[in-house]
Amino acid sequence: MSGPPPGPGPVRSMSVGNGPPSAGLPPHAVMPPQQVNVPPPPSGQSGPQSQQNLNQIVLEYLSKKGYVRTEAMLRKESEPPQGANGGPLISRDNDAGGAKYTKAFELLRKYTDDNLELYRPELRKLLWPIFVYSFLDLVRDYYTKDAENFFASYKALFDREHEEDIKALGVVRLPAHLQDSRIAKLYAENKYRITLTAMPFYNLIQFLESKMFDGGQVIIDITREHMTIVTVERTASAEKSIAAILASGRGDDELPAEDEGIPGHNPGHPLTQRHDPDADAARIRLQLGPYPQESELQDDVRAALQDEDARNPPRPGQNSLLDEFEQRIKREPTDEAPSRDMVPLPPSLARDVSMEVQKVIEHRDRYKIAGRTGGVGPAVTVSMYTFHNTFDSINCIDFSGDNQLVAAGMAESYIRVWSLDGQPLTSDIPENAQPSSSRRLVGHSGPVYAVAFSPATANPDPSGPSTHSQFLLSASADKTVRLWSLDMWTCLVAYRGHDNPIWDLQWGPQGHYFLTGSNDRTARLWSTDHIEPLRIYVGHDNDVDCVAFHPNNLYVFTGSCDRTVRMWHISGGNCLRLFTGHTGNVTAIACSPDGKTLASADDAGNIILWTLDTGRRKKRMRGHGKGGIWSLSWSVESTVLVSAGADKTVRVWDALQETSESIAKTTDGTAGKADGALTTKGAVGTSVPGGKKAAKEAGISADQISAFPTKDSPVYKVMFTRMNLVVAGGAYLPPPKV
Repeated sequence: MSGPPPGPGPVRSMSVGNGPPSAGLPPHAVMPPQQVNVPPPPSGQSGPQSQQNLNQIVLEYLSKKGYVRTEAMLRKESEPPQGANGGPLISRDNDAGGAKYTKAFELLRKYTDDNLELYRPELRKLLWPIFVYSFLDLVRDYYTKDAENFFASYKALFDREHEEDIKALGVVRLPAHLQDSRIAKLYAENKYRITLTAMPFYNLIQFLESKMFDGGQVIIDITREHMTIVTVERTASAEKSIAAILASGRGDDELPAEDEGIPGHNPGHPLTQRHDPDADAARIRLQLGPYPQESELQDDVRAALQDEDARNPPRPGQNSLLDEFEQRIKREPTDEAPSRDMVPLPPSLARDVSMEVQKVIEHRDRYKIAGRTGGVGPAVTVSMYTFHNTFDSINCIDFSGDNQLVAAGMAESYIRVWSLDGQPLTSDIPENAQPSSSRRLVGHSGPVYAVAFSPATANPDPSGPSTHSQFLLSASADKTVRLWSLDMWTCLVAYRGHDNPIWDLQWGPQGHYFLTGSNDRTARLWSTDHIEPLRIYVGHDNDVDCVAFHPNNLYVFTGSCDRTVRMWHISGGNCLRLFTGHTGNVTAIACSPDGKTLASADDAGNIILWTLDTGRRKKRMRGHGKGGIWSLSWSVESTVLVSAGADKTVRVWDALQETSESIAKTTDGTAGKADGALTTKGAVGTSVPGGKKAAKEAGISADQISAFPTKDSPVYKVMFTRMNLVVAGGAYLPPPKV
């Protein structure tokens, strides 16, 4: 066998401890150590070979003199120890080559699985970084075959939460790939941050020290070189005490996710740091209170409500409309309430008075959803609208606020609007043709990815001003947003500014402003009376896929493919909160009507609730399958959340339940068959169709109230009305016939 060529190149020792040069090196690479036949050195060389020659001389002397027993004992002591397979016995982990990482990881995994249930969720957080750094070390040390086997053996443990990273690491095989892969380079150049409580951490170190020759040393080396582990203490009175955790039933969600992981890949909170006693004081205070109404508008609304009460007196035990209005606006002055001059708005009109009157009527007469009582969540009614014969051309759906219209954006670059009650859609412009119950709006030159109706309500007084949706916004791959008149059914203006396709848009609460998110990694704020954006929000590392307004119009939210959600000040343009912890691309966000909680969903099937004031995660809710949660909506009381998406279900969640304990409820059967109820703790619902793979991956958190499956219809839009009824829309996409 020829040696390595002269000149620079990978030079490695022949010792077992350094491991073999493996696949990927030139053909002249040396063989693995177990196959190397080392020739004897010259007789004059010192070292282990000289000791062997001395032993041989002594053995020959003993044999010549007839000391048989002494000769046998010396021969036995001179032989190297043998392993179970007859080969040399390896006494150190560092001498075990690439197999030491598999041995070490299996040791840690078994220790985690056999540990107390209280500590198991924390210890499981160690498996992912140990897996990644073990794999990278194997690749770096040219253990190509061992790296492939190790990766294939354990990647299934992390497919659900680290799907994208697994895909990126799956193509890494040679040391040169470590510099070419962005994910591999990110992990290699940064330390992985993890927070553990003191007791499981000390127990782990003690266990690893007792298993130094069985893989413990490898785990200790990885944690020392590649990880930063922060330990925290639990006390009897602490929020994270053992008693508190057992009482709440919380598991892997007890620690905020934003302080875990790799900086820049799963960054921490931008304004606070864990264990910083001054964090609360340093955090930027938010004004989450409702936006104050004009005094003139309030006077006009009071007068209109008095007239309405005179025409339709309240039932016995029911509040009058005027009392209901006074309760809604009667609030003590606090620092949380913004002032009217913070966000300029046009003066109110007679239409605004009628809309406020209708909102008060609906708020009083709504179906009230209280908190969970007796362990049973509230029942919710869902009205599903299904579109047939779409040939998979619908990209988005939206319902009008008065529940009269529905619009769909098409892949063929147009929008179609339907009347939900089947009445003809008339126009202010005289037409020759007979009005129909649907209208087609043509103007975009690319697929339409988002549509949104302007704010509207049912009309409390048919003889008064109209309160229906006057406008429709649409966003397209042609990089434009178009404003359509629903009175004349024509395009009024095209807004240009984004550099790439626009994925999402939403109207502001008062209807004057609207927000867009784009493939160009920015979100932009617009007003209907300006053709250029008023603000540009820059900071995401990838596409901005979804956007939302805060109910008081003072803040906006953006969700991105970089797996983060950002909260921005609408006028200042600065990022006030950064929410991290999603394991997939963020596909939907919605702020609660009380302005205190944000819900965000991803394409891995997770929904996370965030407390806006602290910027911390409240809980994680699981139940949806993979593919994307496309729509979220809150009840009027901010107690119940509904979600819908690609798994063809509408799900109802209890936002107040403290526990986020995952309950493994699975179904068996074939697609399209109802196999079991996806309900928890007495809630009523029906099952979700799914095959064996879906059944295996299904893990439903205890805060799911009910689930409503559809007939092969992905659900594009779900919305709570102001009466606390739910409307949903989707397209019937039957599986292809075989």
